[in-house]
Amino acid sequence: MSILNRARGETSLAINGERQCLCLTLGALAQIETALGTSSLDDLAQRLRLLSAADVLAVLGALLMGGGNPQSVESLRTAQVDPAETASAIAQAFSLAMQDI
Repeated sequence: MSILNRARGETSLAINGERQCLCLTLGALAQIETALGTSSLDDLAQRLRLLSAADVLAVLGALLMGGGNPQSVESLRTAQVDPAETASAIAQAFSLAMQDI
């Protein structure tokens, strides 16, 4: 994996023992809204508080796509990934993307 660009809001997560870049891009945000069935950022903020494991996989897939590391939700289901690290990386991706707003 290349060096993370924190100014772009990139963070990383170990998946199957390899660091992968995550980034909340506009495309990733749209993919997350669709996957979670929300129609506004306010709805999304509320929905993110109630994620199921399947939702986490959908969000993770979108953030990986945004980071240039697309992986299907199906492949993520069998991937070796730490749940606590995943939650932290997702939160960090959102935090980095929103820090200048």
